[in-house]
Amino acid sequence: MMHANKKAGWCDERGFTLVELITVIVLVGILSAMSVAFITKPIEGYVALSRRAELVDAAENSLRRMQRDIRQALPNSVRIGAGGLSLEILHTSDGGRYRAQGPGDILDFTNPADVSFDVLGDLNGAPAAGTELVIYNLSATAGSGNAYQAPADNRFSIDSGASSVGHIQFVPKVPAASFPRTSPYQRFFVVDGPVSYVCDPVAHTLTRYDGYAIASSPTLGSGDLVTRHVQSCNFTYQPGTSQRAGLATLTLTLEDVPSAERITLLEQVHVVNSP
Repeated sequence: MMHANKKAGWCDERGFTLVELITVIVLVGILSAMSVAFITKPIEGYVALSRRAELVDAAENSLRRMQRDIRQALPNSVRIGAGGLSLEILHTSDGGRYRAQGPGDILDFTNPADVSFDVLGDLNGAPAAGTELVIYNLSATAGSGNAYQAPADNRFSIDSGASSVGHIQFVPKVPAASFPRTSPYQRFFVVDGPVSYVCDPVAHTLTRYDGYAIASSPTLGSGDLVTRHVQSCNFTYQPGTSQRAGLATLTLTLEDVPSAERITLLEQVHVVNSP
């Protein structure tokens, strides 16, 4: 025989005390704080790394663009201004060797009336309107052999309508004059205009200018923004010699102002100066 012993109205009630609840809340808070500390640092590191990567990418692209233009510079045409905040070159679009001996149309340096010559080998394309012919550029500052001068004795306007990939005709000077110096390698260059890079640490910008007239003291006009966040920059140039390449040194510092994240890149570009 089985007996059941039950008390009327009895039930088994179990729960947490107030002390236990407070203990759990404190422990959960401690664990949450520790989790936030572990998660926050990697996130902050990732964000900082992304900012640095963006600054490095912007600086590299800017210096690479400057390098590309400098490598296309007319020999001995790199010049630095504004205490190292600006760099200017005469940009070449093509070049080749002129005919100095017959048969064919030679360039006679003793005859001011001679305004044409055959190209030894073809140019990449027919000279465009507004381009200039330069032979034996020696300096960016001298009074002679300096294509920046106006007028320059070694720079003539090309007659694009009468020129082709194999033949160059240029506009005579008034009064008539010929190129003052022959090139030892019979070289000539087709210049499509000056190019300048100007750093403005106040506006925090680096700007590229082109499409303005060649002059000793040019008026730049409006330009194309190359990069922002410029904290400082410095351009220097060692001209070297006709036998040894010049060296342009470009230093660019970019800073993300809100985070004070800053990077500095330096680029050195060899410039062939043999005219």
